Amino acid sequence: MIVAFMGLSAVLIAQPAETGPKKAFQGPKHEMPMNRGQRGPANGLNLTDTQKEAFKQSMLAMQKQLQPIRNEVREAMAHQRTLTTAEKPDMAAINKNIEKIAALRVEMAKIQTKNRLEMRAQLNDEQRLKFDLFKAKMRQGRGQNWMQRG
Repeated sequence: MIVAFMGLSAVLIAQPAETGPKKAFQGPKHEMPMNRGQRGPANGLNLTDTQKEAFKQSMLAMQKQLQPIRNEVREAMAHQRTLTTAEKPDMAAINKNIEKIAALRVEMAKIQTKNRLEMRAQLNDEQRLKFDLFKAKMRQGRGQNWMQRG
């Protein structure tokens, strides 16, 4: 019985992790898909065609603004790894890079908040309530760890 258990354990441990280059591409985690189906703040809002188009255009414009900033964050994070793994780390350079990353993330948060408020302004009272409840549920489910991802 012990041998069977050990063999089963070895098989389970040897399973490949779902990370790295072999993992199927799932798309950027920060981007909101245009065709949300059953997910997202637009679900259940009974949006008019005009509202749907406005939301779509607003999301597209926001993503175009965010993409170069995300790229800069990724580059700064890679540079941070280089700085922190150096033989003799330069704390001044490390701290400066940390501040750069933080400033980029603040800029992204401002763009996202502005977009959300613009979308919210297009809703009636009932839609706004559902929209706000969705946002609150997202915070509870995900926590605030989106700031930690590049």
